[in-house]
Amino acid sequence: MARKQNNNDDLLIEDELAAAFLNDDDLTSSADDGGVAPIDDEQLEDDFPGQLAVDVYETEDRLVVKARTAGVNKDELDVSISDGILTISGTLSSGDDVDVNNWHIQECYWGEFSRTLALPVAVKEDEVEAVLKDGVLTITFNKVKQEHAKKIQVL
Repeated sequence: MARKQNNNDDLLIEDELAAAFLNDDDLTSSADDGGVAPIDDEQLEDDFPGQLAVDVYETEDRLVVKARTAGVNKDELDVSISDGILTISGTLSSGDDVDVNNWHIQECYWGEFSRTLALPVAVKEDEVEAVLKDGVLTITFNKVKQEHAKKIQVL
């Protein structure tokens, strides 16, 4: 495999890293004989929905979760919370259902996406606001005020 140039020759780029763990036998053997069966891109898309990137931060009395959801209609979004676990899922459609004969470049992800995360602080789950504006989903929770520790006298 030819080495691709990068800014730091000490770092392996993604293809080199994968090649470092595979040899030619791994690529040609089948799962039946104990080898690693190759996985095609279509199988990966079907098995693993796209991962949604999020930013999570706190203010004094709120927890805020932001996610870039450009191109997603609010009707295509599902946002839910249960026991401190937030789930955001939906479908990103290119809006173009034309049969493609030949892709030249395909870098954009189209299809289902999902993200589930445990919220880092206690929130009031019934006091939440979700707003989709300019391609950014912002979910704001009111935090549960934590009581300061009380001194207990030992008798």
